[in-house]
Parts: sequence; C-alpha cells; structure tokens
Amino acid sequence: MGAISEFFSHLYTMTIVFFTLLLLEVVILIRSLTGGVCDSEKRLITTTQYLKFIEEKNPTIRYSKRSSSSSASSSRSFQESNECAVCLSELEEGEKVRKLKCKHTFHKDCLDKWLQQYWATCPLCRTKVLPDEIVANYHRLQNQVEYDGSDEEMIFLLSALHGNSLHRLF
Repeated sequence: MGAISEFFSHLYTMTIVFFTLLLLEVVILIRSLTGGVCDSEKRLITTTQYLKFIEEKNPTIRYSKRSSSSSASSSRSFQESNECAVCLSELEEGEKVRKLKCKHTFHKDCLDKWLQQYWATCPLCRTKVLPDEIVANYHRLQNQVEYDGSDEEMIFLLSALHGNSLHRLF
C-alpha cells in the first residue's frame, strides 16, 4: 500500500513539473511574439554602444600633472585631487583618463566600469554623465533575464520553487 501511495505522489509531482514546464514554454513563446512590438518602442543599447556614448560625452585624454595643476590654480577655491576616486590610486603622467564636466578626473577604465555597473553619475558628486534615457535603455538590456533552454537550469529553478520534493525524482 505504501508503494502505491509513493507512486501516486511521484506521479503527482511529475505532472506538476510537466505542466509548469508547459506553462513556461507558452509564456516564453508569447513573450517572444509580443516582445518584437515592445522592443521597437524601446531601443535597447548594447555595452559597445553605451561605451561609445560615454566616449562621445567625455572623451579620453592623457593625464598631465601640468594641465591638472593649472586648472586647479584658476578661480576655484579647492585643490583638485590627483587620485582616481574609484580605485583610489594616484593618477600617473600619460595614463588614459576621463575628465567629467564637473571637473572630476578618473582612470578611463575605472570610470567606464563604474558607469556600466551603476547609474551614470560622477562617483564623487553624483552629477549626471549621460542622459537618463540612454542609461535606462542600457540597464534594461543588462537586466533582461532569458531562459536558455537548459534542463539543468529548469530543474534547479523548479526544485527551488517546489522545495526538496523534486530531488527525490532525479
């Protein structure tokens, strides 16, 4: 009698898994069919395009202590730092840097990583570096999660949703 009960329990669990997979496939199909209409309204921006926008708005320059000190000695009352606020290392002569409109200077690679991971603002004063629309379109593409069709990923997802009952099946 216990064997029959266990058999029906496994059959029930497998039925739930089957219909869940079927439902997910239908949702993915519907999303892919309707996604074409939505994507034409919202233009997604790739990482390459995003980095190109950053370069257009804030071109890469070579760091020079002379040009940095002359701009700091102008009418500004603060001493301009010769340190990258992202990696906290000193800016060296000839390194590739980006000087933002707010006058803060960072290593090119450090700032590019910062702008890709966070909203596009200066790490020090939070002045906007890129328009909100460009940043939102870039992050929308980065945040898209797509199911790649792998069985292992689906089993892991379902086991997380249904607890340990699936582990006994596989």
